[in-house]
Amino acid sequence: MKLSTRGRYGTRALLDLALYQEEGPVLLRDIAQRQQISLRYLEHLITPLIAGGIVRTARGAKGGVSLAKPPKEIKLSEIIQLLEGSIAPAECVNSPGICSRSKLCVTRDIWGELKQAMDEVLKSTTLQDLVERQKRKEQPEEVMYYI
Repeated sequence: MKLSTRGRYGTRALLDLALYQEEGPVLLRDIAQRQQISLRYLEHLITPLIAGGIVRTARGAKGGVSLAKPPKEIKLSEIIQLLEGSIAPAECVNSPGICSRSKLCVTRDIWGELKQAMDEVLKSTTLQDLVERQKRKEQPEEVMYYI
C-alpha cells in the first residue's frame, strides 16, 4: 500500500504546525513554503483535519491555523484515517462480502495481517513522536576525535 500525497503532505503539514505552535496560529502560506506544498493543495488537506478536530482556525490579524489538541494526543492513525481513509491494502479486508472467495482466501488473511501491522505502527506513533524525531535529525552529529 502506498500513501498518497494527501497522507504524506498532510502529516508533514501537521508536523510543521506542531514545530511552530509556540508562536501562535500559523499561516498556511508559511507551512506551504516551508514544506514545499502548493498552498491550494494544502488548503484542501486542512479541511478534513479541521472537521476531524485535529486543527482549528483563527481569523484576524493574528489568525491562522493551530493544533486543536496537544501533539502527544494526536495519533498518526487519526491523521491518515482523515486524509486517506482505510489503509487496507485490498478492499476485501474491510469488505469481505465483495468477494465470494473471502472465507477461503489465504492472501486476504495476509492483507489483513499487513493492515493490522500498519495500524499498530500508526496508532502507537503520535505527532509528538514526529516532533522529537525531527528535532533529533536537526541536531548536528557529535564529532568524535581520537588521539
